Amino acid sequence: MKSEIQRIQEEIAPLREAIINHSVYNNINTLSDLRIFMGYHVYAVWDFMSLLKALQINLTCVSLPWFPIGSGKIRSLINEIVAGEESDLDNTGNQMSHFELYLDAMAQCGADTKGINVFINSLRNGSDFDEAFRAAGTPLAAQDFVNFTFDVINTGKTHSQASVFTFGREDLIPNMFTTMVNDLNKAFPDELSIYKYYLDRHIEVDGDHHSQLALDMTAELCGDQEIFWDEALEYTKKALKQRAALWNGALEDILINKQSLI
Repeated sequence: MKSEIQRIQEEIAPLREAIINHSVYNNINTLSDLRIFMGYHVYAVWDFMSLLKALQINLTCVSLPWFPIGSGKIRSLINEIVAGEESDLDNTGNQMSHFELYLDAMAQCGADTKGINVFINSLRNGSDFDEAFRAAGTPLAAQDFVNFTFDVINTGKTHSQASVFTFGREDLIPNMFTTMVNDLNKAFPDELSIYKYYLDRHIEVDGDHHSQLALDMTAELCGDQEIFWDEALEYTKKALKQRAALWNGALEDILINKQSLI
């Protein structure tokens, strides 16, 4: 009998393939192209942490007094991933989050970090998301992506959050993109060494171990509740469509920039 996990994997396969084979990757041929792509992708790198933290808040005890909550296996997964994402080692051995590492990669590459920094500082100073987006000049596709992530968080439904985390936010960057970055790094090592390290590290820490634990987490949270599995599938499909839309936005800007250089 087909498991519910298999059902989700089969139903989202076309959406995953559309992302993995997205034409944005074939159009990243120069540092200029990559800088534009990073300006979109950085918002996904940032809001991933909020999704992960929502799961940590909902599935572990982060208040006082402390009590054991839920499954020890799930607590182990969440805490392990948080530690890896929030305090990993950079390419020089210093501890920082993957988001901060991505910002360093952008700075080294010459990509514009002003927008994302203005966005975060605006939120930190009390602005709502719409105000922060306006202040930062956030691309519309990135706005939609972040808004969807927080819609999922605000449902308070851990099974939906876990499904989006497991199926919609796992590594969707194909080997062809990694190969392209490696080739560009050979030509521009002073601009891309940190980005190459980020990609390599991301693949290393999000390996089979974390993937299997994330699948187990989703299965445990959905249990035998058919409505939970249906909601998990619904939100996963929406998440993958949002990722495709984010890539569409980046591709459009890349092509406009190419045209302006002709």
